[in-house]
Formats: sequence, C-alpha cells, structure tokens
Amino acid sequence: MALRMPLHELRGGKRDFLTLGDYSAAEVTGLVDAAARWKALRRGSAADRPLLGKSVALLFLKPSLRTRVSCDVAISELGGHPVHLTGGDIGFGHREPIADIAHVLERMVDGIVVRGHDHGELADLARYAAVPVINALTARFHPMQAVADLLTLRERFGHLAGLRLAFIGDGNNVAHSLMLAAARTGMHFTIACPEGYAPEAEVLAQAESWAADTGGSVRVVRAPAEAAAAADAVYTDVWVSMGQDDETAAREAAFRGYVVDSALMGVAAPHAVFMHDLPAHRGLEVTAEVIDGPRSVAFEQAENRLHAAKAILALVVGGA
Repeated sequence: MALRMPLHELRGGKRDFLTLGDYSAAEVTGLVDAAARWKALRRGSAADRPLLGKSVALLFLKPSLRTRVSCDVAISELGGHPVHLTGGDIGFGHREPIADIAHVLERMVDGIVVRGHDHGELADLARYAAVPVINALTARFHPMQAVADLLTLRERFGHLAGLRLAFIGDGNNVAHSLMLAAARTGMHFTIACPEGYAPEAEVLAQAESWAADTGGSVRVVRAPAEAAAAADAVYTDVWVSMGQDDETAAREAAFRGYVVDSALMGVAAPHAVFMHDLPAHRGLEVTAEVIDGPRSVAFEQAENRLHAAKAILALVVGGA
C-alpha cells in the first residue's frame, strides 16, 4: 500500500479550488472539458477512479440540496469515500480554531469540500490544511456553480467565446464567479442591478482585466432590458441569499423591477436560454412561465453540478 506523502511536502505542492481567480483561462476551459468527459463516461463502460482509496470531508455549514448530493455522488462515483460533517459537528471556528480543524482533517482525509459563509475563513482553512480545499460556496464566490454553468452553455451553443450573457439581479457570490468565468472564456457579461447591489469593485476590476485579454467584456447597468437585449442567455438568482433574512423587505423592494418574465426574455435573442442556479422563487426573481418553460436550462445546470464537481475533485484531489 502506498504511503501518504509527508505533510510538509504535500502542503507545498497541493492545489486548492477557492475561486476561479486562481485559475488561468486554459485551466478554466480544461475544467469544462473534463466535466464534459466525466458526463460522457457516467453511463456505459466503467470510468477511471482517481479517488479510489481516498476520503473527502464534506463540511456543510449551510443547508444544501444540489451541492451536497452532487459532491457526495461525485466522490463515490470517482471511487472515493465522502465523510459528512455539519457546523454542529465541528463548531467551525468557534469550538476550536480553524487551524486545529485543518490539522486534524489533513491527517485523516485527502481533501476538504466546504460550503460555508465567510470566504476568509475558507481561505484560512486552505492556508493551514496540507490537503486540497474546495469551495462549494461562500458568501463571496461559488466557482463550482460557474463551471457547471459554462458546461451548460457550451452544450447548448457549442462554444463560449463571444456569447452574450445577461445577469439580472444581485451582484452576489453567483454573479461574482459567473462574471469571472465569462471573462476568462471571452464572453460578453452584463449585469443589471439596482444601485447599491453591484458586484464588488475588486472582483469587477479583475473580470474587466481578464475580458480585455480574451476579447470579452464586462458591464454593469441599471436597466434589465439593456442587459438582456440580444443576449444568448439570461441568468438570475434569488434576491435574498442565506443569512440575509433581515434584509428581505428592503431587497424585495429594491429588486421589484428585476423580475425575469416573458417580456424580458422577449428582448433577448430568439434562441436565448434562461438560467438559474436554484432554488428559485417563482413570482419573485422569475415567473413560473419562464423557469418552467421550454427556454429554461435550470435543471440542466443542476445536473451539470455533478459533472463539474467530478472535474474539480478529480483535478485537485485525484490529480487527474
């Protein structure tokens, strides 16, 4: 049986997946390619098992459906063993320091997937842990979702460069990662949001710089119709994310004019698709006729979370 690599060597050579900002354009495209391959391999002949004999901790500090199931199934189908932990199990950053949690887990598992709150805490865990750490959502980024979104778009259109993607709503974690993903792949990304709800300036600047290199573009506008005009895809997300319950009334008032309905889809390109990372609130950010209609690819996105998770886990934990 192969011996585990010494911790001091592993810490220096490991690769985390915290944000797409840490990955080159070629690497982002490579993840999409890998996700497509894992999707094709799922049925029929047996696929490779790069996680065979490996255990991966799943630290879920927030409720989850798609992320938990996709990561659990991905680890299992790649030959690994998922170890489920909740905030109550470990008291992340409260019952014991993050460094201690990292040093305990690195001696027992081969990788750590975290769905948490503060992105700084995730970065601290990655800094201390000698095994790879994967971001399955923080308040600032959701890069696993973005890889699934890129795969969904490429399946529909056959390419990514040059596509026009409109995001209607809050400049949140989903918007941040999607904007970076679009910029890395030469897409034209426009977000329409009310004043005070734009993406973070630092993330926006990074995306604009990348878009300049790839032939894409990034814009922030106020009017949803301006963003959706001639778009190939119209994307939205919930107006009130987990942990923002005390802002519900203010947010619903601010976003009242940002509903994706048939009229807004009507200004997009005739072939345009509707996208949503789910869960969706019909009658708030999107109407039922849009998300349940023939132009919606929301459930294709949900399925592709599994294949994105496989690509990421195989790369950073399995080395494949």
